[in-house]
Amino acid sequence: MKENVADKENALRGYSRSTLDPFLPPLVLLAGFVARLIPAKEYFLNPDEALHYLAASQSSLSLAYEAALTNAHPPLLILVLHVWQSLGHSELILRMPSVIAGTACCWLAYLWLKEITDRSVAFIGLLLMSFAPSLIALSAEVRQYALLLFFVTACLFLSERAIRKNSWQLMVLFSLSLYGALLTHYSSLLFAFSMGVYLLVRLFPKRKDLRLIAAWAGGQIIAIALIVYFLLTHVRHLRAAGMPQEIAETWLRRSIFHHGERNIVAFVSVQSLRVFTYLFSHGVVGTLALFAFLAGIIALLLRKTTWPDEGRSPRKLAILIGLPFLANCGAAIAGLYPYGGTRHSAILAPFASGGAAIGISIWVPGKAWVKALVVIALLALCNFFPAPPPLIKAKNHSDILMNNAISYLRQTAPPGSVVFADYESGLVFGYYGCGHAVVQIFPPLQRFAKMDCQSYSVVTARPEEWRFKEDNLAAELSTAAAAHDLTPGTKVWLFDAGWINDLAPAISKARICADPHFFGENILICQLTVDRVTAENVRGTGDRNPDR
Repeated sequence: MKENVADKENALRGYSRSTLDPFLPPLVLLAGFVARLIPAKEYFLNPDEALHYLAASQSSLSLAYEAALTNAHPPLLILVLHVWQSLGHSELILRMPSVIAGTACCWLAYLWLKEITDRSVAFIGLLLMSFAPSLIALSAEVRQYALLLFFVTACLFLSERAIRKNSWQLMVLFSLSLYGALLTHYSSLLFAFSMGVYLLVRLFPKRKDLRLIAAWAGGQIIAIALIVYFLLTHVRHLRAAGMPQEIAETWLRRSIFHHGERNIVAFVSVQSLRVFTYLFSHGVVGTLALFAFLAGIIALLLRKTTWPDEGRSPRKLAILIGLPFLANCGAAIAGLYPYGGTRHSAILAPFASGGAAIGISIWVPGKAWVKALVVIALLALCNFFPAPPPLIKAKNHSDILMNNAISYLRQTAPPGSVVFADYESGLVFGYYGCGHAVVQIFPPLQRFAKMDCQSYSVVTARPEEWRFKEDNLAAELSTAAAAHDLTPGTKVWLFDAGWINDLAPAISKARICADPHFFGENILICQLTVDRVTAENVRGTGDRNPDR
């Protein structure tokens, strides 16, 4: 009887059952998996990925845990990688946990949307989760976000099933998934808060089911204890080191509200649009997705839907879908966490996709298959013509370019040569050129460290010198030469690789680099001479203190 009611409601929304229905979601999931597998196999590791791998490649699990605590995230991914790397060290092997988790979260989001809405909404949500360009990229990288989204969508699905089936066992699995999210990324604190509020509302009609309530409450107590532990240990250490403040004042400045500089209403509006622009990697499509999301929230608040379920109402779904955005926005206004066009807001993806899918299903006229085709066309536009483009364009991200760069260096630089790199380039060179870390991970940190790398020596900067810039390259080499007794006339090979390469103007202007070789737009190798660079530094900077 319930299935017949659902079929009638689906028909009202332009959705009709067909023999292809059981096969379409798995086919979409398979296509999403392939879309993640291709960049996971073909792209070289970016600096953050190399950092995660090198932190995980310690000699013991305890050292990997200590290395994880030097990062700005909880330790679960590093510990998983420490165990996983026993299977191999290639880019594809290292990225497979993210590929699998990133694909699985799409399926879990689909199952969750089926629980709270209907097949039509769930299928559109599956399309959005599977082919949003940012989610494909994050699922093809050695990062925390795919694992985080896996745990978040598992929480969403398991909590709904637990309530519908009055199952304390499923509620325990929900709690375990919540712990996984909390141990993966600190943005999960926003999710934990939002989910706690929602489940308080959802569980109120079930308050007489003591086993279900006890399972949830016990899980929340453990989650709070876990949060308090990491806030008082890891986060406290990060704040003492000034990492959050540094990030908030540099590359994430736009995503943190600064009182006296911007209007709150303008900040919320612009940053909300930037969230959707980031998720869909396209300004126009992101704007349409935001409108669809708002339309979905409005439909839920106005009760424009009749999805049946005991204890659930459209307005409760509005709380579930909208509260994470409010929590993230509030944290940004308080200066605690970024909100906007950054991967740090990736945790909002299931809610953005779910809300947009509801808006498209309810407000856009036409049959469900027509809506799905329009969504597919827009997603294709996002993936093939991203605007703005990624920091490393696909043509510059091929692992072939990186392998060619390393081969060139080995063929050109004689044994005993010194390779010079900033921190992000040192991370990449350690993985591709040496097979082990050549950067500093554990304190105390030197201004420049010197490590052996096969037949070479590698001098790399500390994390504060993440990237050499055009106005400080000469000063940095002068400081490194003094620290490691590089005599005048010493030939040093500059290896520069990362998201943005802005050293070319400096090299052309100062003429301090002999025979620069570019491998795409994001990899540069050239030869520097210590005394010549020092002379240029003296003439160009006067009395500037290179130690700043």
